[in-house]
Amino acid sequence: MQGLPLIEVRPYRASDLDGVIDLFQRAVRETASADYTAAQIEAWAQADRDEWELGRASRPTWVGLVDGELAGFADLEKNGLIDMMFVDPLHQRKSVATSLLARIEAEADEAGLTTLHTYSSVTARPFFEYCGFTMLLARAVIVREQRFVQFVMEKVLDL
Repeated sequence: MQGLPLIEVRPYRASDLDGVIDLFQRAVRETASADYTAAQIEAWAQADRDEWELGRASRPTWVGLVDGELAGFADLEKNGLIDMMFVDPLHQRKSVATSLLARIEAEADEAGLTTLHTYSSVTARPFFEYCGFTMLLARAVIVREQRFVQFVMEKVLDL
């Protein structure tokens, strides 16, 4: 039986942009496709490179690497919002997201945040629940004329 791979978590670099966008699109098209319609997937998977470049530069973002290969990424806004957390379909269930969340929690602690929150997809909800997040409410959002259910979730951090 093979153990879990060693995961390196490091700060995002501008040179990671294309890899992060590609990973996001594959995660949505392959992993999330089990929970969403083809029209929803196509609406969600669109990524404007300029907007992504600004978004990554505007908040701390980390990448998870397995054997030097991009395996996931996540970010944290100043108010404790985890806006994005995606894992490459080839690295699902290998502790990549857990490692990224551990880094986020350490950063949140250092920043004096007492709670984290996220707007989770149907696909990501079980992961966040497993990691101690509770669902506050479910709401409908419209993205490119497609209706999605989004779960507002939070985790109170240990003080």
